[in-house]
Amino acid sequence: MKVTRRQFFKICATGMGSSTVALMGFSPTLALAEVRSFKLTHAQETRNTCPYCSVACGVLVYSMGDKSKNVESRIIHIEGDPDNPVNRGTLCPKGAGLLDMVHSQSRVKFPEVRLPGSNDWQRISWDDAISRIAKHMKADRDANLVEKNKDGLTVNRWNTFGFLASSAASNEPGYLSHKILRALGAVTFDTQARI
Repeated sequence: MKVTRRQFFKICATGMGSSTVALMGFSPTLALAEVRSFKLTHAQETRNTCPYCSVACGVLVYSMGDKSKNVESRIIHIEGDPDNPVNRGTLCPKGAGLLDMVHSQSRVKFPEVRLPGSNDWQRISWDDAISRIAKHMKADRDANLVEKNKDGLTVNRWNTFGFLASSAASNEPGYLSHKILRALGAVTFDTQARI
């Protein structure tokens, strides 16, 4: 059998094309059998802020769950918020991996305390954690509040306390934190987020 150069290329192109299409899974019976629905159709969308760094990118968190009494919602998807002026829908690699962080088995989900002289962390309730923090803050403020400076002017400075707001906090919680801490006399505080 004599094959011309043109016939050889046609045979090769036909063989490669058909094998590639078959390997990619194109089959009319499979394609016609099912139409997949969009996975976020029934999900609840919640706007939030990425907790990692001080850029404070906006994220959209999608969860499933019908909010019944004994049904726990589960986060199924996280993506960048296109309406957020900071990131306009884009996320860095850490932000893109937020779903893995949320579902991580090693993530701490409850407050813990390590008592003096102990090497182990003990799980405590949220009420206990907030009470302990408030008690330590009050004791430190009572012991170290500077009411008047050397010239006799009222200053009400609490110089031994510092506060760092979360990177997941936006302007509104940052403003409230600022007002409360200023009222207590705190001087050293900052917010990690720059939004």
